[in-house]
Amino acid sequence: MSTDRVRAHLARWGAQDRVREFPVSSATVELAAQALGCEPRRIAKTLSFYAEDGCVLVVAAGDARVDNQKFKAQFGTKARMLSPGDAERLTGYRVGGVCPFAVNGGARVYLDASLRRFETVFPACGSANSAIELTLDELSRFAADAPWVDVCRY
Repeated sequence: MSTDRVRAHLARWGAQDRVREFPVSSATVELAAQALGCEPRRIAKTLSFYAEDGCVLVVAAGDARVDNQKFKAQFGTKARMLSPGDAERLTGYRVGGVCPFAVNGGARVYLDASLRRFETVFPACGSANSAIELTLDELSRFAADAPWVDVCRY
């Protein structure tokens, strides 16, 4: 996928022109922080996990790590990351560019409490060289009113 799908989704709110594309990779937290000139913890990484009926996407702060006990308590299953092929098939995006917007039908998006420390964060926008700066309210709204969970430690 490219950023076109994300831009079309963001156009509903007039935010499509806020997507930033870089001449370098932003596929990891560290690379995205370098490309944006921000702290790595402000990168809103979208982590993809297997679920019984598709997949679960957890958007977490760049310095957060999934807490397996919290994850299992929240979702009723062990935290198992999607393979790269399954990530693309189930979310609609390749690893390195998975974003919480305009995801495929079987993907459910959740926002982790680790993000609440920041006024704005930077999620990917469907490619391994893109991002957008969003407030938490915008992030939730653009991600189909994704619910908040607490499944990470930081």
